[in-house]
Amino acid sequence: MTDQAVDTDGVKLSGNDRSPAPTDSQFLGRTRELKELRADIERAGLDTLAGRKAPRARVLLIAGKPGSGRTALAEELARQVADSYPDGVLRARLAEPDGTRVPTERTARELLTALELPTPPGADEDELSEALRDALADRRMLLLLDDAADAEQVDALLPDNPDCLAVAVSGGPLTGISDVRPCTLGGLDTKSAVELLERFTGSVRVTVDPRSAEALAEVCQGQPAALTLAGGWLAARPKSAVSDLAKQLHAESDEGTALSRVFRLVYASLPDPAARILRLLSLAPGGLVDPQTASALAGCSVGGARATLDDFVALSLLTAVDSPLPQYEVPGCLLPLLRPLAESQDRPAELQLARARMLERTVRLLVSCRAITETDSPLAREKLLGTPGSLRFPNPRAAADWLEIRRPALLAAARLAVADGELDTLARRLMSALVKAMVAHIGTRAAAPDLYGVHRLVLDVAERRNLPRERAAALLNLADLDAQTGRTNDALARYRAAVDAGREANDPYATGRATESVGGAHQELGDYDRAADWYGRALAQRLARDEREDAARLYGRIATAHTYAGRYGEAVRNWRAAVAGYRKNGDVAAHARALSELARVQEYAGRPEESLRTCQDAVEWARRADDVRLQAALQLRLADTMERLGDPTAARLHRSAAERLLRDEQDPREVGRPDRSELPEDDSDLEHDANAYEIRSASAED
Repeated sequence: MTDQAVDTDGVKLSGNDRSPAPTDSQFLGRTRELKELRADIERAGLDTLAGRKAPRARVLLIAGKPGSGRTALAEELARQVADSYPDGVLRARLAEPDGTRVPTERTARELLTALELPTPPGADEDELSEALRDALADRRMLLLLDDAADAEQVDALLPDNPDCLAVAVSGGPLTGISDVRPCTLGGLDTKSAVELLERFTGSVRVTVDPRSAEALAEVCQGQPAALTLAGGWLAARPKSAVSDLAKQLHAESDEGTALSRVFRLVYASLPDPAARILRLLSLAPGGLVDPQTASALAGCSVGGARATLDDFVALSLLTAVDSPLPQYEVPGCLLPLLRPLAESQDRPAELQLARARMLERTVRLLVSCRAITETDSPLAREKLLGTPGSLRFPNPRAAADWLEIRRPALLAAARLAVADGELDTLARRLMSALVKAMVAHIGTRAAAPDLYGVHRLVLDVAERRNLPRERAAALLNLADLDAQTGRTNDALARYRAAVDAGREANDPYATGRATESVGGAHQELGDYDRAADWYGRALAQRLARDEREDAARLYGRIATAHTYAGRYGEAVRNWRAAVAGYRKNGDVAAHARALSELARVQEYAGRPEESLRTCQDAVEWARRADDVRLQAALQLRLADTMERLGDPTAARLHRSAAERLLRDEQDPREVGRPDRSELPEDDSDLEHDANAYEIRSASAED
């Protein structure tokens, strides 16, 4: 969560006898800091003083402890200067709620996505950072970089454009970035601190006892997070005076920070079931919680969990996320206080069981999310009918919305489950369900950047658990995505590793799929001899298992590699084998296409009469297959051949036939004899699909 100085938006407490939380979210105090920050924007930098144009964006640094209101100040500054940056504000969080550094690759990817720019799956940090800098080169934007862990994170994201501004939020100085003067935050001034309390208590309780309000602000050291918790405690007790809370805090031990002392008091006032739920929320992935997550963690009903979460919002223990679905965020400043409580008051086995319940619930929701898209499948309908009502989605649109809103939390859940290392079976099931749901609702291509990260996690678990079948699956999926984005050498290395993993698992599908893909990668790299060799190995495997359809396709791939290499005799021989295979299999359309390619190669080999006869046969088979475009292409090829054989009249007839065939076709285009660059990649090429080889996971616990 961001560290809000004042975030008093909330909902009513579920109890009858409680005041509603305040709704005025106007920013309080920090007048001096805002003035200094705005002046710093206009301040001449070192480059300007030296007579040079600034090469990069100016960086403003807001430094303060979690709970000091540093993020709220950054947001207020962004609001005030937004008009000077007409291309908008980009926001990124550079640390996880637990303080773990977010990889720059992930941050750059998220910022590019916010700009609606492509983010190739598997692209590294340097590539994505450069793409981000290029995207910002001609924009005037403000970057708000929250929770920066170090200077390197910020530096990697800075645009080489002095018209942009970066506002970094950190716990301390960012040594390494030149010309940055930190704005270090202390507590709010007394007037603003009291006004913040008044927003929770109402004016009467402060007016009748202003000294107690000031004393409470002093005990809270003006820290917005501590004041907000104190205000929430008072709002839940409309009959309590401000002095009551001030006295209790004075009686508290001086141990810890102002925030920790107020938190201990608020926590101690919670009923035991609510206190337990609050502790368990420290396990929520990414600090993001919804009623289903809280219900699973605590083992209570979804309705009861939501009521408790709303109570926590009113007490300022949670922040309600602006979202169409109920979603909440655990304040980052409270997580370091919640985790020790969970570890000291709940047994390790109980915490692990809570994690397992949460992952199991997430898996079931993802399965339901995917199943709602398969309305034509009797098996899917049966599965949906057997799903409890609380886990069902009313329609595919609702499921897609849930998946999009919860995507950050779902990806965080996968990362945490793999990092845990003790719930690998659940982690594998979670990742399998997540891949299937994303492919069903978003599509393989659109989801590819996220899928790449999930497949890397699958590979981590497979290697840790020595699961060769799943290692082969993950390697194939990653290699497919590498191949899609032009990283052919990386794809080749992974395909070869998948061959070894498939053999180790004694999995003929994985071995054959990987072997053929190695050939495809060599072909893409222009090594046609090795491509033909690996295709031949894959063919031998298919023939040994009497997989005739795949064998026919592989004859075509071998022929294509030989064609590229200029070995037309070998190409003709293999295309004839492919034609024979398709004919035996009864695949009329594939038979026609194979004849078409055979005719093409015969023409390249300087055998126009043979090419003419083969092309005529192909036209007949294309007609039987009702493939109009192939018929037209073949008629044009016949016309070219007739011209070369000295029969222009026949050539005109074939061209006329092609025009008639294409007349009613949308966007018709003439297909003549191609040059080398137009040689077919082979109609039988494997389609690279991030989910082509399904992740398989055991149903039993590890």
